[in-house]
Amino acid sequence: MAKKNVPPGLEILHACYGGKRFSYNWYKGSVLVLTFLCYMGYHAARKPPSIVKSVLRGSPPVIGKGRSLLADGGLAISVSDPTTLNGWYPFNGDNGQTLLGQIDLAFLGTYAIGMFFAGHLGDRLDLRWFLTVGMIGSGIFTSLFGMGYFWDTHMFAYYTLVSVAAGLFQSTGWPSVVSIVANWSGKGKRGLIMGIWNAHTSVGNILGTVIAAAMLSEGWGYSFIVPGFLMIALGVLMWAGLVVQPSDVGHINPDDKSGRPNYEEELVPLGGVSGSKADAALERKDSTSRKEEPESIHFMDAWRIPGVASFAFCLFFSKLIAYTFLYWLPYYIKSTPIEGRKLDAKEAGDLSVLFDVGGVAGGVLAGHLSDKSGASACVATAFTLLSVPCLYMYRTVGHTSFALNTALMMASGFFVNGPYALITTAVSADLGTHDSLQGNAKALATVSAIIDGMGSLGAALGPMMTGFISDRGGFDMVFMMLYVSAVTAGALLVKLVAKELQLMSTRGAKPI
Repeated sequence: MAKKNVPPGLEILHACYGGKRFSYNWYKGSVLVLTFLCYMGYHAARKPPSIVKSVLRGSPPVIGKGRSLLADGGLAISVSDPTTLNGWYPFNGDNGQTLLGQIDLAFLGTYAIGMFFAGHLGDRLDLRWFLTVGMIGSGIFTSLFGMGYFWDTHMFAYYTLVSVAAGLFQSTGWPSVVSIVANWSGKGKRGLIMGIWNAHTSVGNILGTVIAAAMLSEGWGYSFIVPGFLMIALGVLMWAGLVVQPSDVGHINPDDKSGRPNYEEELVPLGGVSGSKADAALERKDSTSRKEEPESIHFMDAWRIPGVASFAFCLFFSKLIAYTFLYWLPYYIKSTPIEGRKLDAKEAGDLSVLFDVGGVAGGVLAGHLSDKSGASACVATAFTLLSVPCLYMYRTVGHTSFALNTALMMASGFFVNGPYALITTAVSADLGTHDSLQGNAKALATVSAIIDGMGSLGAALGPMMTGFISDRGGFDMVFMMLYVSAVTAGALLVKLVAKELQLMSTRGAKPI
């Protein structure tokens, strides 16, 4: 008899309950919780570089009046001690910010390229094993970056290669979790639930920030090792308990209109003893399901789905902004006095979490507005354009007081992360189950990979350009790059916005 893909942890739970399976909603709830924890771990493992940047960069020493001084005027500690404020070679040289940007590019560039292949593989492989391998591999290489501290490694090539490998394993995550969640969710009204679920991004950023900042006092290597081991532990948890699709545990999605057999009524209890007739029936149903299972969509065909290209390029610029903040905000806060006082690395890291707190609220509201209006492009465009004045005010007046800095940082996170969260979740899921696909849900991971893959190219470009530009033109030019990116992201959705407004007008709905 063909076996269902029941995770080992659930097999133990089933055995404890006499071999009976649980309700559909129980499994669905466990999937939402586990995938939330899964991608929270992915983002927590991405956060340490932003916290450690200022420590690796240090304050380049200058010579004045016979003493070695820091660039900001403080007394320098011996350059021979790499754990001091003088930074960590080779990142504490004249082009240190450029090198740090190149490390970001090594990770995010590989992540972006890997995303396109990961979606293709995710449609064809067991997603539970695919995620498990990706998470454990990501945890290992995140930890290896931190081991450079303990091994006293100062080779730029080492940190580059480790970042490349970490980015490759990180690319397994997003197409997989979106596809798994979509297997358990019905079409329509996804915005709010996905907006809440997508809080894993900001929660992971916050968790990674808190852990990395707290570990700085023990040595910057621990800021990578602790999130790395957390990632490995979560990978084992996914292997033990994540159910990829309802049929794996004898259920079907109530919203599934594909006509597949109702396993809820016709299959024997999991873990129970079945007779030969039941075995034969199950074998026939499995065979029928395999024959009727649609083929995976081709990569170029997915690009032709209406809206995919527009949202993919919009996400390119949206993630360029979001990831510039993700990787450089703590460094920017530390290098920019607030009320005339410069914060240390830990204080800057702790303060930066407010950007992600605002991002949680932005993602939820964007999803809610998308559900209410049915106009995802309008919502994404409005949020994107409103981010421009927030970013401008944060740069120009945010340093004048802590209260104003806090408010503007949260507002920036709110408007920056809103469209980012909406496009990568609800929009990707809706496009992946577009009517033109005639129910071919196998396309979902591919569509998600295309949209987030394009976004990840922007995510790779933003931090790299930030390092290069800030070394030469300062952060005023960096923010100019962010303003232009935000306006461009909104402009890319103009045609879709026009169509949505026209549709709402014909239906008698009021635009947002």
